[in-house]
Amino acid sequence: MKFNLLGQFEIVATDGTSLFLSRSKVSQLIGLLLLQNGETVSVDTLIEELWGGDVPRSALTTLQTYIYHSRKIFSNMSDGETVLITRPAGYAIQVPDDATDVAVFERLVHRARRRLGEGQPEAAVECLDQALKLWRGPALAGMMIGAVLEAHLTYIDELRFAAADLHIEANQRLGRHHEIIPQLRRLVAGHPLNESLHAQLIKTLNKCGRRAEALQAYTNLWRILDTELGVEPAPELQLLQRQLLVRGSVAQGWR
Repeated sequence: MKFNLLGQFEIVATDGTSLFLSRSKVSQLIGLLLLQNGETVSVDTLIEELWGGDVPRSALTTLQTYIYHSRKIFSNMSDGETVLITRPAGYAIQVPDDATDVAVFERLVHRARRRLGEGQPEAAVECLDQALKLWRGPALAGMMIGAVLEAHLTYIDELRFAAADLHIEANQRLGRHHEIIPQLRRLVAGHPLNESLHAQLIKTLNKCGRRAEALQAYTNLWRILDTELGVEPAPELQLLQRQLLVRGSVAQGWR
């Protein structure tokens, strides 16, 4: 079986048929166990995830019912494969590392980082292209999310951001400045308070001979920071703007 969590929660059976899990505590339970693949998740942790601070008296019995329904889902989607395991301290899902798109994504990002460190930006881009294509929307889109799952999803989202940042860096090393402008614009739109992203967009636009757009990008950042936080851009960005105004061309050493 394959488990796709980077988007709507999907289980792909051994025969290729797929099941999109609906919003429920059963899918919430399965999602958490999958994100901790191979690790024992304690009963207390599962109860915290499912009910937070409003734990019913029947929590343990209800949890066991959810475990039963989870096993039934796995039984219907596999050829007798044992996936959900009961352990003395709790429960665990045990599947191969490549059975979840999250694990594949994480491995590809780490591989890309190594390739970039080894001076192989082309290989890094290939890994990152594969990694970023795995995303079909927000992780576990539409699912019920408790505090424990939220922590895992925060890590995954941060890794996705790191992957996009690495993708930009690798393409910059290959001189593909025009190609990364759309990606930078999307990232800036999604992270409007990240001054580092704005700086990369401004520099890249300037390198491509689009000085007016670079200056407009700085103005957009100034307006966002002033409106949201009541502050000005960092001194480094203000210096960048002055360089654009004075030089009117790509400043040497902007990296």
